[in-house]
Amino acid sequence: MSATNKESERAELHKTIWRIANDLRGSVDGWDFKTYVLGMLFYRFISENLTVYLNEQERLAGNEGFDYRNLDGADAEFGRDETVKEKGFYILPQDLFANVREKARHDENLNETLSRVFKNIEASAIGANSEEDIKGLFDDLDVNSSKLGPTVAKRNEKLVKLLDAIGDLPLGGAFRENSNDLFGDAYEYLMQMYASAAGKSGGEYYTPQEVAELLARITVVGKTEVNKVYDPACGSGSMLLKYEKVLGHGKVRQGYFGQEVNLTTYNLCRINMFLHDIPYEKFEIAHGDTLIDPAHWDEEPFEAIVSNPPYSIRWDGDANPLLINDPRYAPAGVLAPKSKADLAFTMHILSWLAVNGTAAIVEFPGVLYRGGAEQKIRKYLVDNNYVDTVIQLPPDLFFGTTIATCVIVLKKSKADNKILFIDASAEFTRQGNKNRLAHENQRAILHAFTSREDVDHFATLVDFDIVAANNYNIAVSAYVEDEDTREVVDIAWLNAEIAGIVARQAELRTQINAIVDDLEGGAV
Repeated sequence: MSATNKESERAELHKTIWRIANDLRGSVDGWDFKTYVLGMLFYRFISENLTVYLNEQERLAGNEGFDYRNLDGADAEFGRDETVKEKGFYILPQDLFANVREKARHDENLNETLSRVFKNIEASAIGANSEEDIKGLFDDLDVNSSKLGPTVAKRNEKLVKLLDAIGDLPLGGAFRENSNDLFGDAYEYLMQMYASAAGKSGGEYYTPQEVAELLARITVVGKTEVNKVYDPACGSGSMLLKYEKVLGHGKVRQGYFGQEVNLTTYNLCRINMFLHDIPYEKFEIAHGDTLIDPAHWDEEPFEAIVSNPPYSIRWDGDANPLLINDPRYAPAGVLAPKSKADLAFTMHILSWLAVNGTAAIVEFPGVLYRGGAEQKIRKYLVDNNYVDTVIQLPPDLFFGTTIATCVIVLKKSKADNKILFIDASAEFTRQGNKNRLAHENQRAILHAFTSREDVDHFATLVDFDIVAANNYNIAVSAYVEDEDTREVVDIAWLNAEIAGIVARQAELRTQINAIVDDLEGGAV
């Protein structure tokens, strides 16, 4: 399929998704309804993914006419154990999305049917290596919720419409043409749509795709593959999954690791991994507070780390006497303020960064120049030559805020003791009511990052001792000079012009006085 056809197919898919998401929700708030649309999309995906896998296995064994969808439940049980080892879950034929949908309109107990199906899917992984990856994935898809309708009949009516709408989405080629990744793309589009509509609450769990892509590219410059990637505040996983696009499928050798404190978002992230065809053994997403109870001590260090942590949230800080001795925070000799955890995330990321790795972190601008404990942490980072680059991003990129954020790039093995400052505040394309980092904007930033050279009014390479002398202020505006857009004026020429105007004014006044005198003389 040509690139033009792919884009056309993608655009058509997005239009259809937008329509069904709005048509279906009715009285349900869009932010609440997202879990139903996304959850049902996931149910369809794993059903079709499993069916295609089992059909291919049987046909390779010479059973040409085999179709798992039509298999008797008892016969299907024979393949359960082996399939769970391979795929991480199992779905009996009668529980497949297509088969449930086919009977849904005439199923008076559809809500109970779906509830049973979801429990069976999760139960299929109990005792298997995939148990933690599958557990709780359908928790937010409450088919008995009054949000769907006041009666069972009304809820089932909504569920039938949902099954039909998701079933009608043109996603049939997704397994045969991985490059188009239609299921993953549909999921990303839905999350972006809901995040945009939800404003601030949406921005807390979703990073715009082009920002995620830029950060992923920064962390793998000069590499074709990496061992492990990590995000300590992974949200719905969009930043981690950008490595699939940037490096290609299978190029993250040991997998994707992340932690998320919000339970619903944690579930969305795991679903997102499956929908992008990441095998269960290749990702490990944990639920919990990274700053207080990090989940991946046994997996660190990581070669590539990307993150967009929550801005200026509260944390225990020095109220917890254990934290100052935590090996992640102790090296700086001070903890991030209790009211601003931003640099606590930064110290955690640095601690878990591999010697040959790169981390790219979206930061609230205040962390670059504020005093107190934050200045002391910056001093530690600069004095130890960990700060590689600071990038000022344009304003209004993120959902729920118009703030112009920045990116700090950390490395443990720099080739010099300088810091590169890039002012990318003007590198954006306005689209709708938000700014976006178009491909040409990303290219300009990446070129400056890789070139590591001075570019007037855009990039400045600064010796670390200059930064130290500037009280460890690492705000881009302190080092990249704004372009002077004022018009240059020739003062001598301007004075001559003024003198000419004054002389002409005097001449006109003399002429006017003469005319007035003539008029007054005539009047006498």
